[in-house]
Amino acid sequence: MTYVVTENCIKCKYTDCVEVCPVDCFYEGENMLVIHPDECIDCGVCVPECPAEAIFSDAEPQATAHWLDLNRKHADQWPNIVAKKAAMPDADAENGRAGKAAEFSPEAATEDAK
Repeated sequence: MTYVVTENCIKCKYTDCVEVCPVDCFYEGENMLVIHPDECIDCGVCVPECPAEAIFSDAEPQATAHWLDLNRKHADQWPNIVAKKAAMPDADAENGRAGKAAEFSPEAATEDAK
């Protein structure tokens, strides 16, 4: 099993989860984080730390095959993130907004965002 970052992370990118991950399995995109499913040890410590409530076990219905595949693909392409940093500028306003999946950016985080 693994944990999966889902839609509500898009345009929020809170990094509280990164700070508590014992195996550093988070990767940073331009507007979201993902978990590398082959590195995640299924400990779940990241789940309660996510202010956006965007992290789910792959056994939960919110962690669809689409999100698992997206996490796997982009974890192999994006840089690893191991320390907490500021969320996106409008994260609080974006938190919980429906329809963010269409706004997903496949681009890696830029040096300015790191």
